[in-house]
Amino acid sequence: MSTTDETAVDLRALQDRLDITDALYKYSSAIDSFDLEGVRSVLADDVWAQYGNLDPVEGGDAVVEWIGGATSTIVWQHHLLSVYHVVVDGDSATALSYLTSYQEFTHEPNVAKTLVARYHDDLRRTPDGWKLTRRVAEFLWGESRPVDDEWMSALGGRKNVWPNPAI
Repeated sequence: MSTTDETAVDLRALQDRLDITDALYKYSSAIDSFDLEGVRSVLADDVWAQYGNLDPVEGGDAVVEWIGGATSTIVWQHHLLSVYHVVVDGDSATALSYLTSYQEFTHEPNVAKTLVARYHDDLRRTPDGWKLTRRVAEFLWGESRPVDDEWMSALGGRKNVWPNPAI
């Protein structure tokens, strides 16, 4: 293989990794902004997903419906996602991401729930970009923390301005 060909292969591998990472980040940011269409845009039609020990959900529309129901009582949420490994094999890929997620629910307005998890993902290249075909969320830790009203007041108070139209 010539140096030019090797460079093209290397650039393709980098682009694939960036595109896969972008799809994974889009899933998280779309969930945070309650953008179910954005979530759906990164799911394959035949996606299979399992969240913790719950029953698996099959199909892109079914996963979005499940997420909509699971987040229906959430006031705000914030997914911190770190993509640790991406392995591309032609038009298929696997990825491992670490997640720390915070949520506030309508029934506990002064408590933040924290979830620590890992996502084990399979993806497929499509004409519309990389899509999740399999997602396993391995839940590892969860806790609740009350808001520190005094500290938040010193910062000017709590405010939820998402979604930001400037983004």
